[in-house]
Parts: sequence; structure tokens; C-alpha cells
Amino acid sequence: MAGEIERWHDFYVLVGTAGATLVALLFVAVSIGTGFLTEQRAAPTRAFYSPVVLHFTAVFFISAAGLVPAHTAVFFAGSVAVAALIGGGASVFATVQLLRNRWTSYVQDHLAYGLLPMVCYAVLLIAAYMIVTGAPYALDVVGGTLLVLMIVNIRNAWDLMLSMVRHQAEHR
Repeated sequence: MAGEIERWHDFYVLVGTAGATLVALLFVAVSIGTGFLTEQRAAPTRAFYSPVVLHFTAVFFISAAGLVPAHTAVFFAGSVAVAALIGGGASVFATVQLLRNRWTSYVQDHLAYGLLPMVCYAVLLIAAYMIVTGAPYALDVVGGTLLVLMIVNIRNAWDLMLSMVRHQAEHR
């Protein structure tokens, strides 16, 4: 399995770098829109912003774990499983908050902030099991899922930035 993971080296470098860069850009964007993040918006901030940061971090973490030299399949599967459990928990939290509150009425927001990340993390748990059992397409499942998680959260980060810009425009 270590040889197979090594063939994914360039993929993990690219995806991990993108995940880390997007986390940093999200921090910059949020710092520019500091007036948007008030005490009244603390709960929506936790439900919308924090999971996006966590999802990009999960992509970075799994990619970094894939780049560890001479690791075992069990180490990589464990790293994927830990990230999936933490990310899945955050996705459940975000989904519950979105359903409990009326912060958005758009179905696509409920899908992108809640359901799709939950599905990605469930698939990553399955992929971790596939890695341990030596299933032939386990790494393809991890790679595809990381891409979906990245794309969904690029959409979410864009949506968050548009919300901040709209809010600042309303105050002017």
C-alpha cells in the first residue's frame, strides 16, 4: 500500500497546498470583514465559517498524512478516519444548526454546508476501511472525496465572502 500511496504524491502536494492556501485566504478575508463578525453573529459564525475552515484543514491534513514518508496503510487509514470523524462531527453540528435556525432559506446552502460534507466524511470513513482491507480503489475514493470536499468548500467560502460584502454594502 505504501507504494500505491507514493504514486499519489503529486496529487497530495497539490490538494494539500490548495487546502492550506484556502484556509489562509479565508483568514485574510474574515480579517478584512471584521465588522461583520459581531457578538450577535457568533452562532451563525460557528455554524458557517468554522466548518469551512475545518473542511479545508481536513483536506490539508489527509494530504499531509499521504505525504509522510514510509508510512503504513494503517497509519494513513487512521489519519483518514480521524479526520473523517472530526469533520463528520462538525458537519452534523452545522446541519443541526442550519435546520434549527432560519439563517438561510436556500436549499443549496443546506446541501453545501451540511449534507455534502457529511456524505464526504462518511465516504472517507469507508475509504479508511478500504485502505486497511487493501481494496483496489481505496486511494481513488480518498482522492475523489477530497476533491469533492474541496470544491464544495470553495463554493461555501465564496458564499461567505459574498455575504460579508453584501452586509458591508447595506451598512454604507
